[in-house]
Amino acid sequence: MDMCPLPPPRRHRSLFLSDLHLGSRGCRAERILAFLRDHTAPDIYLVGDILDLWHPPFPHWTASHDAILALLLRRVQEGARLHYLTGNHDAAMRVYLGQHFQRITVAEEILHEAADGRRYLVIHGDVCDPRLLRFHMMTRLGSRLDWMLRHLDERLKRMRRTADPDRRSLIEALLKGVDAAMAFGTAYEQRLVARARRAGCDGVICGHFHKAALHEAHGLVYANCGDWVDSFTALAEDDAGRLSLIEASAAPEPADAFARAFPIPAEA
Repeated sequence: MDMCPLPPPRRHRSLFLSDLHLGSRGCRAERILAFLRDHTAPDIYLVGDILDLWHPPFPHWTASHDAILALLLRRVQEGARLHYLTGNHDAAMRVYLGQHFQRITVAEEILHEAADGRRYLVIHGDVCDPRLLRFHMMTRLGSRLDWMLRHLDERLKRMRRTADPDRRSLIEALLKGVDAAMAFGTAYEQRLVARARRAGCDGVICGHFHKAALHEAHGLVYANCGDWVDSFTALAEDDAGRLSLIEASAAPEPADAFARAFPIPAEA
Protein backbone atom coordinates (compact mmCIF):
# COMPACT_ATOMS: atom_id res chain seq x y z
CA MET A 1 0.00 0.00 0.00
CA ASP A 2 1.46 3.37 -1.03
CA MET A 3 1.73 6.13 1.55
CA CYS A 4 1.86 9.84 0.80
CA PRO A 5 5.22 11.38 1.78
CA LEU A 6 5.12 13.48 4.94
CA PRO A 7 6.08 17.16 4.80
CA PRO A 8 9.62 17.92 6.02
CA PRO A 9 9.91 18.80 9.72
CA ARG A 10 10.03 22.40 10.84
CA ARG A 11 13.68 23.27 11.45
CA HIS A 12 14.79 25.27 14.50
CA ARG A 13 18.27 26.33 15.53
CA SER A 14 17.95 24.38 18.79
CA LEU A 15 15.24 22.22 20.35
CA PHE A 16 14.77 21.43 24.06
CA LEU A 17 12.52 18.65 25.44
CA SER A 18 12.34 17.27 28.96
CA ASP A 19 10.40 14.76 31.03
CA LEU A 20 9.39 12.31 28.31
CA HIS A 21 9.28 9.59 31.01
CA LEU A 22 9.63 6.80 28.45
CA GLY A 23 8.70 3.56 30.19
CA SER A 24 6.18 5.06 32.61
CA ARG A 25 2.40 4.79 32.50
CA GLY A 26 2.02 8.55 32.18
CA CYS A 27 4.14 8.87 29.03
CA ARG A 28 2.17 9.93 25.93
CA ALA A 29 4.51 8.34 23.40
CA GLU A 30 2.33 9.02 20.36
CA ARG A 31 2.39 12.77 21.03
CA ILE A 32 6.16 12.75 21.50
CA LEU A 33 6.62 10.84 18.27
CA ALA A 34 4.34 13.18 16.33
CA PHE A 35 6.19 16.21 17.69
CA LEU A 36 9.64 14.84 16.83
CA ARG A 37 8.40 14.03 13.36
CA ASP A 38 7.23 17.63 12.90
CA HIS A 39 10.22 19.43 14.49
CA THR A 40 14.00 19.09 14.29
CA ALA A 41 17.20 21.09 14.89
CA PRO A 42 20.98 20.75 14.52
CA ASP A 43 21.16 20.69 18.34
CA ILE A 44 18.57 18.66 20.25
CA TYR A 45 18.69 18.86 24.04
CA LEU A 46 16.97 16.14 26.08
CA VAL A 47 16.71 17.88 29.44
CA GLY A 48 16.36 14.97 31.86
CA ASP A 49 13.85 12.26 32.81
CA ILE A 50 13.84 11.05 29.22
CA LEU A 51 13.87 7.42 30.32
CA ASP A 52 11.90 6.57 33.44
CA LEU A 53 14.14 3.96 35.05
CA TRP A 54 12.24 3.80 38.34
CA HIS A 55 9.84 1.10 37.11
CA PRO A 56 12.16 -1.74 36.03
CA PRO A 57 9.77 -4.53 37.20
CA PHE A 58 6.80 -3.01 35.36
CA PRO A 59 7.95 -0.90 32.39
CA HIS A 60 5.28 0.33 30.01
CA TRP A 61 6.91 0.05 26.60
CA THR A 62 5.31 -0.02 23.16
CA ALA A 63 6.29 0.19 19.49
CA SER A 64 5.86 3.96 19.74
CA HIS A 65 8.58 4.09 22.41
CA ASP A 66 10.92 2.18 20.10
CA ALA A 67 10.03 4.54 17.26
CA ILE A 68 10.94 7.59 19.38
CA LEU A 69 14.44 6.26 20.05
CA ALA A 70 14.82 5.22 16.41
CA LEU A 71 13.77 8.67 15.21
CA LEU A 72 16.23 10.42 17.55
CA LEU A 73 19.04 8.18 16.32
CA ARG A 74 18.03 8.93 12.75
CA ARG A 75 18.31 12.65 13.49
CA VAL A 76 21.86 12.02 14.75
CA GLN A 77 22.70 10.04 11.61
CA GLU A 78 21.42 13.00 9.58
CA GLY A 79 23.91 15.28 11.37
CA ALA A 80 22.14 16.54 14.51
CA ARG A 81 23.96 16.75 17.84
CA LEU A 82 22.07 15.12 20.73
CA HIS A 83 22.73 16.40 24.26
CA TYR A 84 21.38 14.10 26.98
CA LEU A 85 21.03 15.82 30.37
CA THR A 86 20.41 13.35 33.19
CA GLY A 87 17.51 13.80 35.61
CA ASN A 88 16.32 12.10 38.79
CA HIS A 89 14.29 9.42 36.99
CA ASP A 90 17.16 8.49 34.67
CA ALA A 91 20.05 9.06 37.11
CA ALA A 92 21.42 5.65 36.12
CA MET A 93 22.53 7.28 32.87
CA ARG A 94 25.14 9.18 34.90
CA VAL A 95 27.54 6.26 34.44
CA TYR A 96 28.01 7.73 30.93
CA LEU A 97 28.70 11.31 32.10
CA GLY A 98 31.33 13.04 30.04
CA GLN A 99 31.27 10.39 27.35
CA HIS A 100 30.64 11.12 23.68
CA PHE A 101 29.02 8.65 21.31
CA GLN A 102 29.56 10.13 17.85
CA ARG A 103 27.32 13.22 18.13
CA ILE A 104 25.65 12.18 21.42
CA THR A 105 26.84 13.72 24.69
CA VAL A 106 25.72 12.79 28.23
CA ALA A 107 26.05 15.44 30.97
CA GLU A 108 24.44 16.68 34.20
CA GLU A 109 24.51 20.28 33.00
CA ILE A 110 25.78 22.06 29.93
CA LEU A 111 26.16 25.59 28.57
CA HIS A 112 24.26 26.55 25.44
CA GLU A 113 25.18 29.67 23.49
CA ALA A 114 22.26 31.09 21.53
CA ALA A 115 22.51 32.82 18.17
CA ASP A 116 22.30 36.25 19.86
CA GLY A 117 25.31 35.46 22.07
CA ARG A 118 23.33 34.82 25.25
CA ARG A 119 24.46 31.83 27.31
CA TYR A 120 22.09 29.46 29.05
CA LEU A 121 22.69 26.89 31.74
CA VAL A 122 20.83 23.74 30.64
CA ILE A 123 20.02 21.44 33.57
CA HIS A 124 17.19 19.14 34.58
CA GLY A 125 16.39 21.01 37.79
CA ASP A 126 15.97 18.35 40.49
CA VAL A 127 19.08 19.65 42.29
CA CYS A 128 17.00 22.69 43.29
CA ASP A 129 14.15 20.70 44.84
CA PRO A 130 13.33 21.36 48.51
CA ARG A 131 15.47 19.12 50.72
CA LEU A 132 12.55 16.80 51.65
CA LEU A 133 11.79 16.02 48.01
CA ARG A 134 15.41 15.14 47.32
CA PHE A 135 15.29 12.17 49.72
CA HIS A 136 15.59 8.98 47.66
CA MET A 137 12.83 7.12 49.55
CA MET A 138 10.31 9.95 49.14
CA THR A 139 10.81 10.29 45.40
CA ARG A 140 10.65 6.54 44.81
CA LEU A 141 7.46 6.27 46.87
CA GLY A 142 5.85 9.04 44.85
CA SER A 143 6.84 7.34 41.62
CA ARG A 144 5.32 4.01 42.70
CA LEU A 145 2.05 5.68 43.72
CA ASP A 146 1.92 7.47 40.38
CA TRP A 147 2.38 4.14 38.55
CA MET A 148 -0.39 2.42 40.53
CA LEU A 149 -2.87 5.25 40.02
CA ARG A 150 -2.20 5.48 36.28
CA HIS A 151 -2.47 1.69 35.96
CA LEU A 152 -5.86 1.85 37.69
CA ASP A 153 -6.87 4.73 35.41
CA GLU A 154 -6.05 2.67 32.31
CA ARG A 155 -8.21 -0.19 33.54
CA LEU A 156 -11.11 2.17 34.23
CA LYS A 157 -10.78 3.67 30.76
CA ARG A 158 -10.99 0.21 29.18
CA MET A 159 -14.23 -0.38 31.09
CA ARG A 160 -15.65 2.92 29.78
CA ARG A 161 -15.15 2.13 26.12
CA THR A 162 -17.19 5.11 24.96
CA ALA A 163 -15.05 7.61 26.89
CA ASP A 164 -12.98 10.11 24.91
CA PRO A 165 -9.36 8.84 25.17
CA ASP A 166 -7.98 12.42 25.07
CA ARG A 167 -10.27 13.66 27.83
CA ARG A 168 -8.51 14.06 31.18
CA SER A 169 -9.81 11.60 33.76
CA LEU A 170 -10.38 12.36 37.43
CA ILE A 171 -7.20 10.45 38.35
CA GLU A 172 -5.15 12.35 35.77
CA ALA A 173 -6.55 15.66 37.03
CA LEU A 174 -5.67 14.63 40.59
CA LEU A 175 -2.08 13.76 39.63
CA LYS A 176 -1.69 17.03 37.76
CA GLY A 177 -2.98 18.87 40.81
CA VAL A 178 -0.44 17.11 43.03
CA ASP A 179 2.37 18.11 40.64
CA ALA A 180 1.17 21.71 40.74
CA ALA A 181 1.04 21.66 44.54
CA MET A 182 4.58 20.25 44.75
CA ALA A 183 5.81 23.13 42.58
CA PHE A 184 3.84 25.79 44.48
CA GLY A 185 5.48 29.20 44.46
CA THR A 186 8.57 30.30 42.58
CA ALA A 187 11.35 29.48 45.04
CA TYR A 188 12.67 26.71 42.79
CA GLU A 189 12.76 29.15 39.85
CA GLN A 190 14.80 31.60 41.92
CA ARG A 191 17.23 28.86 42.99
CA LEU A 192 17.78 27.80 39.37
CA VAL A 193 18.21 31.40 38.19
CA ALA A 194 20.73 31.97 41.01
CA ARG A 195 22.64 28.89 39.86
CA ALA A 196 22.74 30.24 36.31
CA ARG A 197 23.89 33.65 37.57
CA ARG A 198 26.78 32.04 39.48
CA ALA A 199 27.78 30.27 36.27
CA GLY A 200 27.92 33.61 34.47
CA CYS A 201 24.94 32.78 32.26
CA ASP A 202 22.06 34.89 30.99
CA GLY A 203 19.41 32.36 31.92
CA VAL A 204 18.53 28.76 32.68
CA ILE A 205 16.73 26.11 30.62
CA CYS A 206 15.31 23.27 32.69
CA GLY A 207 12.55 20.70 33.10
CA HIS A 208 11.61 18.53 36.11
CA PHE A 209 8.71 20.57 37.49
CA HIS A 210 6.20 19.65 34.73
CA LYS A 211 5.30 23.33 34.46
CA ALA A 212 6.17 25.05 31.18
CA ALA A 213 7.38 28.65 31.55
CA LEU A 214 9.35 31.36 29.77
CA HIS A 215 9.94 34.69 31.53
CA GLU A 216 12.51 37.03 33.08
CA ALA A 217 10.74 37.71 36.38
CA HIS A 218 13.89 36.96 38.42
CA GLY A 219 16.31 39.11 36.44
CA LEU A 220 17.50 36.37 34.07
CA VAL A 221 15.67 34.17 31.59
CA TYR A 222 13.85 31.25 33.22
CA ALA A 223 12.77 28.70 30.61
CA ASN A 224 11.09 25.41 31.53
CA CYS A 225 10.42 22.91 28.75
CA GLY A 226 7.32 21.48 30.39
CA ASP A 227 6.71 17.74 30.11
CA TRP A 228 5.13 14.97 28.04
CA VAL A 229 2.77 13.65 30.71
CA ASP A 230 0.53 16.69 31.13
CA SER A 231 1.64 19.86 29.32
CA PHE A 232 3.06 18.44 26.03
CA THR A 233 5.38 21.37 25.37
CA ALA A 234 8.95 22.00 24.26
CA LEU A 235 11.27 24.97 23.87
CA ALA A 236 12.72 26.06 20.54
CA GLU A 237 15.36 28.61 19.59
CA ASP A 238 15.13 30.37 16.23
CA ASP A 239 17.99 31.68 14.07
CA ALA A 240 17.88 35.04 15.86
CA GLY A 241 18.37 33.41 19.27
CA ARG A 242 14.78 33.90 20.44
CA LEU A 243 13.28 31.21 22.67
CA SER A 244 9.63 30.16 22.38
CA LEU A 245 7.36 27.54 23.89
CA ILE A 246 5.76 25.12 21.43
CA GLU A 247 2.68 23.12 22.32
CA ALA A 248 2.24 19.74 20.66
CA SER A 249 -0.75 19.01 18.49
CA ALA A 250 -3.15 16.16 19.23
CA ALA A 251 -1.65 12.70 19.03
CA PRO A 252 -2.22 10.33 16.10
CA GLU A 253 -3.79 6.95 16.64
CA PRO A 254 -1.31 4.66 18.48
CA ALA A 255 -1.53 1.93 15.85
CA ASP A 256 -0.60 4.44 13.17
CA ALA A 257 2.21 6.20 15.06
CA PHE A 258 5.16 4.12 13.83
CA ALA A 259 3.99 4.19 10.23
CA ARG A 260 3.57 7.97 10.34
CA ALA A 261 7.07 8.43 11.75
CA PHE A 262 8.69 6.08 9.24
CA PRO A 263 6.53 6.17 6.08
CA ILE A 264 7.16 3.68 3.30
CA PRO A 265 8.19 5.58 0.14
CA ALA A 266 5.72 5.31 -2.69
CA GLU A 267 6.80 3.04 -5.50
CA ALA A 268 7.64 4.64 -8.82
